[in-house]
Amino acid sequence: LNFKIAGLDIAQVAAMDVSELYDWVLELPSKLSERQLMIANDILKDLVDRIGFLKEVGLGYVKLGQPANTLSGGEAQRIKLSLELSKRQNGKSLYILDEPSTGLHWDDIEKLLNLLFRLRDAGNTVIVIEHHPDFIRLADNLIELGPTGGEGGGNLLYSGDVAGLRKIKTPTSVYAIDFGA
Repeated sequence: LNFKIAGLDIAQVAAMDVSELYDWVLELPSKLSERQLMIANDILKDLVDRIGFLKEVGLGYVKLGQPANTLSGGEAQRIKLSLELSKRQNGKSLYILDEPSTGLHWDDIEKLLNLLFRLRDAGNTVIVIEHHPDFIRLADNLIELGPTGGEGGGNLLYSGDVAGLRKIKTPTSVYAIDFGA
């Protein structure tokens, strides 16, 4: 706590949410001496990337020092996704996400969708278990299992695109009428 960077100690930095931290890290180079900047330059680039990924997956409101056991399952999953994005983005990986949109505001859902498209476009396989209509509408391929959960589930009800889903009657297709184009 005695060591400070740009006037802040580690406790003060940990009390910031991800969005505040991102802005603070972006401003740091202007607050460092030339020697400090030479030492910190690579670290700052890495921090901007990693914190930026957390913002991109809709976690700008999470505090850096927040205990892990206070995060929802969706938040924890998005933290893992941002970690993966910071490691590799050049294909050949399989990502499986279970309802990553849970609790997200529309702006954050849009950010998450854009990230998932980036992963896909880089050659990765992205499987999303999701009920949110925007995810369903924008999926390259849909797989519906059912007809219910538990012992009444597990049967393949549909596999294909959204247009094909609209032509049959399944629990999701009835809902899919409102999905738009």
